Amino acid sequence: MTTLKVVPGANARQAFRFGIAAAAIVGLVGVGALYWAGLMTPTLLGFTLVLCFPVYLVFAASILSVWLGFDKDATDLRPVYREREQHERGAD
Repeated sequence: MTTLKVVPGANARQAFRFGIAAAAIVGLVGVGALYWAGLMTPTLLGFTLVLCFPVYLVFAASILSVWLGFDKDATDLRPVYREREQHERGAD
């Protein structure tokens, strides 16, 4: 029995872009609120924005891609073949 592969369409791509933008805004507002409330020092704010925020966005993208059907598994892999060169080195 074969399974039907459904490729995500334009709506899924648009939802992914919207989800990433929403996650970025929520994350930045959250970090800004913590800084404004005095719970973060400027050093911790810089650390959070430079190191933690990109990791947060990667996790958000991973969750969104699985939810919207962009995830891949072993059945999506194809073998890669390299074409042989016409002339071997030194065989002119």
